[in-house]
Amino acid sequence: MAERVIPLVDERMAVRTAVVPASTSAPSGELLDGLGRPLRDLRISVTDRCNFRCSYCMPKEVFDKNYRYLPHSDLLSFEEITRTARLFVRHGVRKIRLTGGEPLLRKNVENLVAQLAELRTPEGQPLDLTLTTNGSLLARKATALKAAGLKRATISLDGLDDAVFRSMNDVDFPVAEVLAGIEAAQAAGLSHIKVNMVVKRGTNEDQVLPMARHFRGTGVTLRFIEYMDVGVTNGWRMDEVLPSHELIERLRAELPLLPLAPTTAGETARRWGYADAQGRHDPGLGEIGVISSVTQAFCRDCNRARLSMEGRLYLCLFATEGWDLRSLLRSGANDEEVAAAVARIWRQRHDRYSELRASLPPSPDSSARRRIEMSYIGG
Repeated sequence: MAERVIPLVDERMAVRTAVVPASTSAPSGELLDGLGRPLRDLRISVTDRCNFRCSYCMPKEVFDKNYRYLPHSDLLSFEEITRTARLFVRHGVRKIRLTGGEPLLRKNVENLVAQLAELRTPEGQPLDLTLTTNGSLLARKATALKAAGLKRATISLDGLDDAVFRSMNDVDFPVAEVLAGIEAAQAAGLSHIKVNMVVKRGTNEDQVLPMARHFRGTGVTLRFIEYMDVGVTNGWRMDEVLPSHELIERLRAELPLLPLAPTTAGETARRWGYADAQGRHDPGLGEIGVISSVTQAFCRDCNRARLSMEGRLYLCLFATEGWDLRSLLRSGANDEEVAAAVARIWRQRHDRYSELRASLPPSPDSSARRRIEMSYIGG
């Protein structure tokens, strides 16, 4: 087996100034990037901290007791986040996902949810407001989050076998507590709950079928995610990727599945529904999804922007730099100016790393293409 080298880097390094253009205009609600892609989805990281140390995201070799997290004063306040989100909604955003790190570690995060839940589209419609969590704190937070206005939740869970799960989260956290969090979310009334499983060949691929069997018919949608080369600290190798087409073949060998049409433009997951005895999709049995960002890139439909906890705007999960919106927010710039700066950034976007991955030459200097880390910007 090839030796794994994990670089010790700080992912909070490349930042550009957000510039207000000389002339500004009111947002039209239909902002397009350089490839004609609209802005529809904003993912907001609220903390860089997490209580898990998953090897594919926050390996202990890097995120140890000496790792320096951002001071609280560097983080955007809830009011700053809400102000920024409101401007993105004016540009066409219809979905906001809170992420991290582990977002439930941010003190009183339900207060932020309540503020964001008040936002409305220009047509007067509420946003699709959701949150991604490792589930460790969900049992105690689900009711408050629902009461604050959270619509949905996505829970990361990489296996049902307790030994496998404890090994992957690397802090000896039991799978039973995550399952209790999922049950609490359902009991609280959160809808369309999803469970995301990162599949890493040789580590947890034997959990694919048990996970599918467990969540079939429960009202929870299970999604399998190809192990991705986000950042540089996880020691990613292509031979540890289990391609989604192979995963589906394994599932269909034991469980009847039918391909389903996408529900929205820019949807990252390809949907498969469980079939009944007559070979038709049975909604009562539910569905699964596969996210194939390594083997079947979906860059051409990507409509997502990402805002880091300290106010940097990133245009791609594999970005090497971000734009500093915090300085603009705290400089006294008015809403029109901030909105115009965001529009300027999005219009020059041409990111499509996953489509180009195979054709990119290896860089002799790894620091030349340091990408942001999953733990920093969320999935």
